[in-house]
Amino acid sequence: MFDWGTLVSQIVAAAFDVVYFGVVLGTILVIVLDNRNPVKTLAWILVLIFLPIVGLVFYFFFGRSRHHERIINRKGYNRLQKKPMLEYMSQTSCSLPPAYNRLIAFFRHTDQALPFEGNRIETYTSGETMLQALLRELQKAVHHIHLEFYIFEDDAVGRMVRDVLMERARAGVEVRVLYDDVGCWHVSKRFYEEMREAGIEVRSFLKVRFPLFTSKVNFRNHRKLVVIDGRIGFIGGMNLAERYVKGVSWGVWRDTHLLVEGKAVHGLQTTFLLDWYFVDRTLMTGACYFPRLQPCGSSLMQIVTSEPVGPWNEIMQGLVMAISCAKKYFYIQTPYFLPTDAILVALRTAALAGVDVRLMLPQKADARIIHLASCSYLNEVLAAGVKVYFYRKGFLHSKLMVSDDELSTVGSTNMDFRSFEHNFEVNAFIYDTETALLMREIFLQDQRDCVQLHLKTWTKRPWYRKALESLVRLLAPLL
Repeated sequence: MFDWGTLVSQIVAAAFDVVYFGVVLGTILVIVLDNRNPVKTLAWILVLIFLPIVGLVFYFFFGRSRHHERIINRKGYNRLQKKPMLEYMSQTSCSLPPAYNRLIAFFRHTDQALPFEGNRIETYTSGETMLQALLRELQKAVHHIHLEFYIFEDDAVGRMVRDVLMERARAGVEVRVLYDDVGCWHVSKRFYEEMREAGIEVRSFLKVRFPLFTSKVNFRNHRKLVVIDGRIGFIGGMNLAERYVKGVSWGVWRDTHLLVEGKAVHGLQTTFLLDWYFVDRTLMTGACYFPRLQPCGSSLMQIVTSEPVGPWNEIMQGLVMAISCAKKYFYIQTPYFLPTDAILVALRTAALAGVDVRLMLPQKADARIIHLASCSYLNEVLAAGVKVYFYRKGFLHSKLMVSDDELSTVGSTNMDFRSFEHNFEVNAFIYDTETALLMREIFLQDQRDCVQLHLKTWTKRPWYRKALESLVRLLAPLL
């Protein structure tokens, strides 16, 4: 007797195979035609080929490019930039450091990052001191508070900040809070509802909900910034969560954050208002958000952003230029080291040319798979003469770089593919000897809590560890 059930199941299976492989081949064609970095293209092709079905799901959620999108139209951006531009034009004696003229021009051309002089900076290297300063300045707010963090936890630290924000909102201060939807996935809705009930405007960045899940989950707002009355700003690597103050089970949480006072706050304000427009479609350009500010310090500063929706990787490309400009030294602190080819070549070239290049990473990280991938790159930089240090006192989350006693940068950007290509990031680039010397001293102080790696001993680690690192590295562009 003819088995119709078997025939139907065979036809269905064959049809599924045809459709599936057609979708896979079509997806591969889209990836190839997108003209991405060949390494990243190859990584996605390997995932699609060797992880059936799962590979498609991964690409659907994490792989699609948004580089051709625009956050805001040119007319709206010009309106938002009008007041910072007037402040910039009013500077009568802004002298740019000759060694960094090209870097400053690059940021102006690609990111419209205006260089503002006369800024004052306070530096915090612990969560406790940063939190104390933030609470103190929030309590002084009289007109508005703009607060944007990747993580805003419902814990002792988060509730402490929330309570101050609610008190200021009830006092008539405009308070706007922007948090990342993925970074705060596990935070209860009630936590934010309480803020809304107190009169705070709260928005989540790129809300991820099925069926709109898609690639939004891959493009996160990793920025950490605060603007108070358009006069005081905060920028750096710290989020609002208890672990940033209390540390982790294996030690302290070492991070770097800045308080900024001066015209550079206009750059932070512009960044926040652009992100607010992105989620709320409300463009705020009032003079109350860009008050006239007098010089209060000696630092020349640019607030530089990068995001996955523009044509350039501004911060990554700027770092390549900065490394290439280094003549004496270039010191880097980063929790993760998954460099693009351009960054890797720049670091190796500088070291081979005699520049004192130092890279500091945590000995133990919060994400084991990313730490393994980071370790796979160390042979290459060690062989070129880069000095590599593992921080042993706890978890190093600081994103600090300093060069030649002139240039320093602090912000949210890690030295990895995700920060350079997928995240919304912001960094302060500071052209000032006093600040650079302070950052250099911070680095050297942390170096005392490190163990230095040497190529001869590093290459003797177990073969299975090397194999695991190399395997994970294949996925580095996707992590």
